[in-house]
Parts: sequence; C-alpha cells; structure tokens
Amino acid sequence: MKKPYKNIAKQFVPQSFADFQEESALFLSSQRLSQFRESPLLYHKTMLGEVESSQRPAYLIGNALHKLVLEGRRAFEDSFVVGGPINPKTGQVYGSNTKAFQAWAARQGKTVLTEAQAKLVEQLSQSLKVHSFVEQLLDDGVAEGVLRADYCNLPCQVRVDWFSRDFGIVDLKTCNDLSWFETDARSFGYLHQMAFYRAVIAARTQVEVPVYLVAVEKKEPYRCGVWQLTPDILDTCQRENEEAMERLLRCSETGVWPTGYESVREFDYV
Repeated sequence: MKKPYKNIAKQFVPQSFADFQEESALFLSSQRLSQFRESPLLYHKTMLGEVESSQRPAYLIGNALHKLVLEGRRAFEDSFVVGGPINPKTGQVYGSNTKAFQAWAARQGKTVLTEAQAKLVEQLSQSLKVHSFVEQLLDDGVAEGVLRADYCNLPCQVRVDWFSRDFGIVDLKTCNDLSWFETDARSFGYLHQMAFYRAVIAARTQVEVPVYLVAVEKKEPYRCGVWQLTPDILDTCQRENEEAMERLLRCSETGVWPTGYESVREFDYV
C-alpha cells in the first residue's frame, strides 16, 4: 500500500516533552498561542517566568495513556512506576500525602501511578485497541515527533501525538463523557491546536494533511470515538490563529500586553 505521507513523516524528529518545553522561549507552540489568545498579558508574564505553568492532575492519566499506546509498553515502564510502599500496620499502601510515600516516590526516579490509575490506563488502552479504525490510524507512524518551521513570520514548533504515514495527524485525547466531546473540543481549544499543527506542517512541507481526533472516555464503558476535522473548520481556526499571531507580533514590537478585556463587551444571549 502506498504511504501518502511517508516523506512528511521523515521531517519529524524525536524529542522529549521536557526538551520541547525548553524550546518554548525560542519557538511558538500551540499551547503558547492558546495562552496568548486567552490573554496577551498572561502570555507575557509566563514568558518572563513570572507565572508558572501548572499541570492538572487529570493530565497524569492522559500522559500515561499516550506513553503506553503511542510509544509502547517498555517506554511506559521506563517512565511510570505503579503502587507505593506498604504500611506494615495495615498491609495497605501508604497514603500519597504521607512522608513515607513521598520519600519512596522520590527514590523511584519515575512518575508514580496508583493501582487504580494504572488499571484505568490499561482499560483505556484496551478500548483503543478494539476500535477498528483507531487500529488503522495507529498502525504505522511516528510517535511524539517534533517539527519546526517559520510560519506567519514567527519560528514555530509542534509536537504531534502521532503522525500516520497513511492518514496524517492523529491526536489522542481523554474525556469524561464522549457524548460531550465535540463541545469539549471547542471549549479546550483542540480545534485551534490542530489547525496550528496542520499549518506549521504545511509551512514546512507545502502539504495540508488530514487531521483526526481520537477520544476515549475515562469511565465505563470507556467508549472510544474518532473524528476527522473538516477543512472548513480547520481553515476558520487557522484564520483566527493567524490573526492572533499578528497581534502577538504587534505586542512584541510595542511592548504593550493587554489583558484582552479592556473594552466593554455586549452580553446578548440567555
């Protein structure tokens, strides 16, 4: 079978998430652009180191799932340890807030998952495996590859969950309820994120590749779904991204970083 995006896949280079984040001072990422769209001032303070980026606990499950499904069992076991020290008095694992647990976790040199968290990750992984189209999407590709290009007069970078040699961009998400995933995709900025990925890849390769979102819910029955984003919605989000990038350049030139709420807004819906 011909691999239509084989040559594009060769453009991606492996890089850890920590190293990718280190480059955020030199390259604009989708996360940084999203932060700028939310508030130019917040973006500016974050870039100055005055505001620390926080990681929500929910991200832990997603990170573990990405590692297991996209990079494999060995990569998962190299990055995560499951369980904790046993309290001899109770025969149970010490609580995560105890000194005994924290001292044990520090010695592991890995991210700690509880037994319940590890079980959930395995259940989500199994749900993905039994979805026939997800199996095709993840059959042949590059996991967590990084690509950089000049886009809209700015040096940009993307770290794509999975780039399929057959299908293009594949992004893996977890959610609380698959029925509301399309709403979540809009609320959490997934559409603008994917438009940014597509545009940066096009700036480097002159090819606009298809984009797929794969979502799996974190509760029974762990339903899994696949969405292909239409060119129309990606084009709309790309235009909004590019408008934001123009504003970012102006802010950088003038040194003026507004909150984004300086003007009066009209509240006209119930």
